[in-house]
Amino acid sequence: MPPPSDIVKVAIEWPGANAQLLEIDQKKPLSSIVREVCDGWSLSGSEQFALRYADGPQLYITEQSRGEMKNGTILRLAISPARAARQLLERIQSHSIDARLEALKELAKLSADPTFATEFINMEGIGTLARLVESGNHFGEMLAFTLTAFLELMDHGIVSWDLISLSFIKQIAGYVNQPMVDVSILQRSLAILESMVLNSHSLYHRVAQEITVGQLIGHLSNQEIQTYAIALINALFLKAPEDRRQEEYSNPLDQHLTEMASTLAQKHLRSIILNHVIRGNRPIKTEMAHQLYVLQVLTFNLLEERMMTKMDPNDQAQRDIIFELRRIAFDGDNDPGATEKRKAMYTKDYKMLGFTNHVNPAMDFTQTPPGMLALDNMLYLAKLHQDTYIRIVLENSSREDKHECPFGRCAIELTRMLCEILQVGELPSEGCNDYHPMFFIHDRAWEEFFCVCIQLLNKTWKEMRATAEDFNKVMQVVREQITRALAMKPSSLDQLKSKLRGLSYSEILRLRQSERMSQDDFQSPPIIELRERIQPEILELIKQQRLNRLCEGSCFRKLGNRRRQEKFWFCRLSLNHKVLHYGDLDESPQGEVPFELLTDKIPVSDIKSVVTGKDCPHMKEKSALKQNKEVLDLAFSILYDPDEALNFVAPNKYEYCIWTDGLCALLGREMGSDLTRSDLDTLISMEMKLRLLDLENITIPEAPPPVPKEPSSYNFTYNYG
Repeated sequence: MPPPSDIVKVAIEWPGANAQLLEIDQKKPLSSIVREVCDGWSLSGSEQFALRYADGPQLYITEQSRGEMKNGTILRLAISPARAARQLLERIQSHSIDARLEALKELAKLSADPTFATEFINMEGIGTLARLVESGNHFGEMLAFTLTAFLELMDHGIVSWDLISLSFIKQIAGYVNQPMVDVSILQRSLAILESMVLNSHSLYHRVAQEITVGQLIGHLSNQEIQTYAIALINALFLKAPEDRRQEEYSNPLDQHLTEMASTLAQKHLRSIILNHVIRGNRPIKTEMAHQLYVLQVLTFNLLEERMMTKMDPNDQAQRDIIFELRRIAFDGDNDPGATEKRKAMYTKDYKMLGFTNHVNPAMDFTQTPPGMLALDNMLYLAKLHQDTYIRIVLENSSREDKHECPFGRCAIELTRMLCEILQVGELPSEGCNDYHPMFFIHDRAWEEFFCVCIQLLNKTWKEMRATAEDFNKVMQVVREQITRALAMKPSSLDQLKSKLRGLSYSEILRLRQSERMSQDDFQSPPIIELRERIQPEILELIKQQRLNRLCEGSCFRKLGNRRRQEKFWFCRLSLNHKVLHYGDLDESPQGEVPFELLTDKIPVSDIKSVVTGKDCPHMKEKSALKQNKEVLDLAFSILYDPDEALNFVAPNKYEYCIWTDGLCALLGREMGSDLTRSDLDTLISMEMKLRLLDLENITIPEAPPPVPKEPSSYNFTYNYG
């Protein structure tokens, strides 16, 4: 007979004594259980003790968290959080340097525990740590442990960052500005400044006054701290007031980080990131990829003001830009007198330039987006790539067969499309790492990207032999060409051009037809019948593949307040499909993790259901991170007896589909992810083609027909997305 669900069998350790094996009744108060354990070792004053986990983070067990204990868990009897906080608070103020160092080292470890943190903070512990930093008497390891403890305590969100003093900020900023500071101190100082900026509007202004771009650029060449430096740049830029982001200063390296617009476009900052980060001798890790993505998004967001600015048809300075486009295309270096003679022909010229409004082309730029950003792009092309501009305009203006490509209309629509593709004006997504190295290679990456794409549009227009009625169709093809090319992650604009050359209109048609064939096979009744016969075999094949992947296991990242300090855990299914094993890891594994290292487990028979998205327990918590749509789309949870959950956030959509499908297969439920539907269509199409190919080569014998061949088996992998 199985034990009651409220009884948990655990082992409890105490230094110098044999472990106690107990059956803990979860209905009994925790204080009674601690008293019983103390009595077992003849320890008095049970109220001075508490239980902690012996492995992993070694967190204290509370009435709220005791439900997480599993059968077979190893616990440790320890002094209570309040007693530990009191002792450490006294020891970190000891006159003995060695005693103080050991206390700070222990404090840095215990501060990650929310129960201990609450007790320590209630004893004014954060104020004590802040005074130790402000004194300037701590160096090396002692200072590193002090800053670690401070950051861990603040990350619990128990006290407000607004309480931090200006002298503390100056001291932390001083560590960043000093030329020779230990790496561990720099990392923690940059992380503290980043948290200040992200969590307090008032502290943003104070930090921005203490740190300059030039000081942070100096840290980008150090691979140990460059992620922290870029994260701080991003945080300051993200929180900068709108009117400060667009300001420009003559010497960007001496400016404060509130004046970001010119800085992020400066060749020095860009080249440092390109050479020391993107092209560095180390692979780019997940957090660095995310920070580069954030920097890319924030850089492109500088275009939002122009994108949302309508042209004023009565503004002569703005109208002069249109005059300049006309002059470059049609007047060249002619004398001013000749220009005067052409004024009567302006309407015809504007029509040849491809504007919708031939009389007043300024009206074409009154819709937002793309607003004035489209005109900026056109002027850049005309000025910096003049030969290309003139060729495109004259090539189309001289045609008489209604196949001319309207440059003005195309440039405006293309600018709108590029803003949508690169999500100009949208905030960065948590967990997204979709940065493009080519945008860090050129000082005017946006404009150069536009120049490449407008040439693609003109080429595709000719390949399609399009007319004005086909405008939307052409734009759809061009969007597909650009998105497919970007998905290949070209490392430079030249590579982008090469990828786009391979995605001609005929190639897009071929890809579309191939994808359509894999999804929409022939619809004749015999084919439909064959498909229905094959489908159960293929579904079983997919089911086995999903279960095999669960047996191999996957690594998941724990999402916390500071993504930079990554923590991982691993989960895999036992080979007999009866138990899920999981446990924490210090770093992301390079291969399969042995079952022996995964200390926790859940019997499959205990699993009640699998939920996804907003139905997950960890997605119902009040946190900005949890509300992010991308994180929500990757979240799933296993609900098991009695009323507990194992919560996941998949690293990508592919792993999400693999695990949710695999768990459904494990529980005998229908696999319904997009990946399964795609795999099902692809594999059915492959099997049908093989069988139909066999039928084409069959000679009808006089004897009874041969036994149908066994269904084909595949060893397949995926590249989802």
